[in-house]
This record gives sequence, structure tokens and C-alpha cells, in this order.
Amino acid sequence: MTGYLLGLGLGVGMLLIWSGLTAPSRPAGAASARRSRLDELLARAGAEGTTARGLLTVSVLCGLLGLVVGLVVTATPTVALVAAVGAAYVPVAVIRGRASRVTEERAAAWPEAVDHLASAVRAGMSLPEALAGLGERGPEALRHAFAAFARDYQASGRFAECLDALKDRLADPVGDRVVEALRIARDVGGGDLGRMLRTLSAFLRDDLRTRGELVARQAWTINGARLAVSAPWIVLALMSLQRDAISQFGSGTGLVLLVGGLVACVLAYRLMLMIGRLPREPRVLR
Repeated sequence: MTGYLLGLGLGVGMLLIWSGLTAPSRPAGAASARRSRLDELLARAGAEGTTARGLLTVSVLCGLLGLVVGLVVTATPTVALVAAVGAAYVPVAVIRGRASRVTEERAAAWPEAVDHLASAVRAGMSLPEALAGLGERGPEALRHAFAAFARDYQASGRFAECLDALKDRLADPVGDRVVEALRIARDVGGGDLGRMLRTLSAFLRDDLRTRGELVARQAWTINGARLAVSAPWIVLALMSLQRDAISQFGSGTGLVLLVGGLVACVLAYRLMLMIGRLPREPRVLR
């Protein structure tokens, strides 16, 4: 078994060295783009105190913990490696799930928030006052971001910079549109701002209603696919309680079976998500 693991590690190392020597050089912004995607994921999840490096560090620590626990429970290196991979993905899965939940909550809250803004503008309030008011009277899912905007504006008085910070904090395409509309209204004046906000609120409600119907229709399919993907690994976890049964995966054939099953499950699950994913509006005003 040690020979198989050493051979696998040597092969992966040689592959990485070869790809590093032969791969074309990437632009300097490629790494920062990957980091920005992680940062945006953390921002959408509302984890402002967590950095991308911190998330990766936690993933590595969870992977090591899963490896140790797998070795202690099963005494089979191949099964322990699978446990390490699964444990390393847990923090990312938690952040993704939280980001999805926060995104849904904010999507449901945006029509009400836009209505508040339209009412404040129609009442003659200034734009900074209207935005700051959402931190106290706005929807619960958005209060934190707008309360932070109120603190930033009170401290600096720079409306444009505070709007940029608000966009980064929200990391939301609807928030981008609202912020840019308010920025234009502040810079050049906008007599139709209230009408535009009311029209945007109506569009957001229609989109939310349609998306809710589609999500309800496809929920049973996605849950069935998740159950089908997780079922073999649940069986493997139950088998790990019996040393005689799980030791069969310690051979080279067992390693190939586990790795092949893991790759097949990941590809099938990603393909299912790709086919069933609803279109999400991209952020084009960043």
C-alpha cells in the first residue's frame, strides 16, 4: 500500500512540475481574479471577518483532521484520503450554502428596500439620508449593509466612496443597479428617480415570483440527485465501522475504485448543477 501511495505522490509531483514548465504564462490578474471570486463568495455569505486565505487554511486543517480520524477509525490509508478530501470541502460547502441562503433572503428583501428608497426620495429626503434610513427601517436582510454605509458616510462624508464600499459589501447585481442609479442621480440630477425605483421594484417582484416557482419545481430533482450521490459514501462510512470489511479497500484495486467513484460522483453532481442551474444576473457594474 505504501508503494502505491508513493507512486501516486511521485506521479502527481512530476505532473505539476511538467505543467509548470510547459504551461503558458498567465496574466498577473489571473490569481487576483481567483482571490476576488473567493472574496465575493465570502461577501455574499456575509462573512466579512473571514478572508480567502483564512477559508483555505480552515479547509486544509479540516482535511488533516479528516485524514487523522480516517486513519484512526479505519486504519486504511485509501479510505482516510477520501475522508480528508470530504472534510477539506466542508468549510467551502458551508460558505456556499450560507451564501446561497443570504442571496435568497436579500433577493426577497430588495423589492421592499427599493420601495423604501422610492418613498424617501418622493418625501424629499436626501440620498444619503434615504440610504442610511434603510439601516434602521429597511428589511432585516439588508440592514447591516446600509447601517455600515451610514457609519461610513458619517465618518467621511464622501458619498461616492461610501457607495463603492456598499457595493462591495452587498456583492449583489441588484444592489449594483440601485447604487449606480443613485450615484447618477446625485451627480447629474434625476427627476425620474422615484419612478425608476418603483418600476424596478415591480420588475424585482415579478422576477422573484417566477424564480420561486422554478425553484419549487426543480427542488425534488436536486434533492434526489444529492441523495443518489451521497448514498455510496454513507454506505462506505457504515462499512468503516467494520475493520474486516473496510480493509478490502486498502489494496490497489480499492484505491482505483475509491478514486474512480469519487471522480464520477463529483462530475455527475457538477453536471447536474450545471444543467439545473437557474440563470443568475452577473455583476456588470463593478
